[in-house]
Amino acid sequence: MIEFCILGSGMAGSTIANLLSKKSSVEIFDKARGAGGRSSNRRFKNGASFDHGLQYIFPKNKLFKRFLINLERKKIIKKWEGNHLDLTLRVKRPGNKYIGKKSNSDIQKYLVKNISTNYKSSIDKIIYKKDHWVILVNNKFYRCRNLILTCPYPQMLTLARKYLKKNFLKEKIVMQPNMTAMIAIKKDYNIPVSSIRFKNKILGWATNENSKNRFKTKFNLWTIQSNETFAKKIIKKYKKRKKFYLQVIIKEFLNILGLKNSDIFFKELHGWKYSHNNEPIKLNSYWDKKLRLGICGDWFNGPRVEDAWISAQDLYKKIKK
Repeated sequence: MIEFCILGSGMAGSTIANLLSKKSSVEIFDKARGAGGRSSNRRFKNGASFDHGLQYIFPKNKLFKRFLINLERKKIIKKWEGNHLDLTLRVKRPGNKYIGKKSNSDIQKYLVKNISTNYKSSIDKIIYKKDHWVILVNNKFYRCRNLILTCPYPQMLTLARKYLKKNFLKEKIVMQPNMTAMIAIKKDYNIPVSSIRFKNKILGWATNENSKNRFKTKFNLWTIQSNETFAKKIIKKYKKRKKFYLQVIIKEFLNILGLKNSDIFFKELHGWKYSHNNEPIKLNSYWDKKLRLGICGDWFNGPRVEDAWISAQDLYKKIKK
């Protein structure tokens, strides 16, 4: 029997898995093709790619900063230099922006490299039986002593609602969406910008993927994220009119940069239905000692990737007690 089954391999899942694996048997299940969660990376051509989830890490927490500095020493991550434009005119905070050396899922891949992982594994059901858990994955049953869920809040509720304490179910958690467009433009233009933060009716953020110095390509790759308001308007209907909404985002972006639509070689749109939670709750994680059911994720304490790391650290402390 597996000691700990962990559902999800984003920052929370990979962190708690890494911590627990030092003394216990751990197995990870994730519906995605690999570790990363919302730090997802979309491959393009000849090693070029888009970070279409997490854009970068800007640490606040002291312990998390130390964690990142250690990863930088090991060459898992690096500083993202360049010209980062903020058209919202926000006050700039001092500090480094960190990115993965190859992709922004590098941290998660590093944390789970020695752990048994099961990708493309859709979790159908979880069942508690007296002294252990049974999980149904792709029509196959697995047994474990402890179960850890790190999926977005609505998906967690679908799986575990009947096993959760009433006080926890009273928490008001609202996950916000995000829309991400990816485009490759003919390299006739040299735009000396690493990223742009917009004050715009549609756009929220854009990243010049070439500025990360990970690959060489004859195209300019841009990842463009909508603002929250626009994402809320279209998240439930964008799949039926995907080409239309993709073009809406691209047109707004090209108009700002003064580029032509005819120069686009590749374009794609991805919707994050449960991207983040803006309002933290009082708990950093959830642990039911009797059922040996744990839950962690960034939605406990904020929208940042370090919030997922903090949540996983908090859950690990509760489990150890």
